[in-house]
Amino acid sequence: MTRTITVKGIGKVSAKSDYVVLSMSLQAHHKNYEKTMEKAAEQLDQLKSSLNSIGFDKESIKTKSFDVRIDQKRVEDTNENYKYVFNGYIVSHTLKVEFDFDSKMLSYALNAVASCLANPQLTIAFTVKDSTAINEQMLRSATLNAKRKAEILCEASNVKIGQLLSIDYNWGELNIYSKTRYDMDEDCMSMMEMSRVIDIEPDDIDVSDTATFVWEIQ
Repeated sequence: MTRTITVKGIGKVSAKSDYVVLSMSLQAHHKNYEKTMEKAAEQLDQLKSSLNSIGFDKESIKTKSFDVRIDQKRVEDTNENYKYVFNGYIVSHTLKVEFDFDSKMLSYALNAVASCLANPQLTIAFTVKDSTAINEQMLRSATLNAKRKAEILCEASNVKIGQLLSIDYNWGELNIYSKTRYDMDEDCMSMMEMSRVIDIEPDDIDVSDTATFVWEIQ
């Protein structure tokens, strides 16, 4: 029977944020379905126009989600019983733009969104442009970590490590985003054009993952 040693390798990588993802959510509501869709289309045109004005072309403005649903309102009748009644239609549309991180460009983008008549809700995330490089570094780190552990365990047990027999890794998507939060109150958005650019430095992105290795013991 082949003797084996099983070790879990932990890969860790720290990377500097160099990419920005702006997510913008629009919501249109009306009792009439066609009016709701018209309002949603108008909001979309307004947002795209604002982003076009600072250099984002049509192809760079991507849709993340689009949802059309019936709105219902909870009301109380004369007998103090509650029921749901039709209250129109809601169209929710979330879009995103991505660009290389630059404080000045970020300020221009926020100003454009703030001045948009559609009044979109904004979320800002900092990440890396080349996620493949981060993944590769993390996998190499996990491999070296596991091998070193196996070598130490074998040496301490007075045996020799043999051939690598198997590798088990879950190829799930990593969350490669900075923990830096960039929040701004709605009431402050409209004043952005008058303010100076704040030169921020997002926190580094820390990524870790594991892989399981099995070696033969000679």
